[in-house]
Amino acid sequence: MLTLPEIEALARAAHATQTDKAGRPYTEHLAAVAEGVRARGGTQEQIAAAWLHDAVEDGAVSREWLEGAELGPGVREMVLAVTKKQGEDLPSYTARILATPGALLVKEADLAHNADPARLAVLDEPTRTRLTRKYATVRALLGLA
Repeated sequence: MLTLPEIEALARAAHATQTDKAGRPYTEHLAAVAEGVRARGGTQEQIAAAWLHDAVEDGAVSREWLEGAELGPGVREMVLAVTKKQGEDLPSYTARILATPGALLVKEADLAHNADPARLAVLDEPTRTRLTRKYATVRALLGLA
């Protein structure tokens, strides 16, 4: 079974060359989401899922790797629940998150960091507006007022 420090190291290595929309190292987002889960009382498995939450979606690891990885109870399912599939509509995506034990807390922490006003402020106005609307819609569908 991979330990939480091993999962963190793996996620940091897998995303090492990636940057976010503002050009910041993507690992900063992963660390913020993991800390957000921890601060909200998340389990070790939820924190592990937070470190891996974008790994498949962003191509940092393959779905096959995730399927075969020695992860704690529910980690794989949480990661797959928060992994948006290409062309998937938001109601289907959010329904999967709500149906997967533990995934809502991971997505809540992800949304909180993504919607951070300081983080959004460095983006151009059209991108900032689009993302603000998207995050509000996802929060509403998840029942996160």
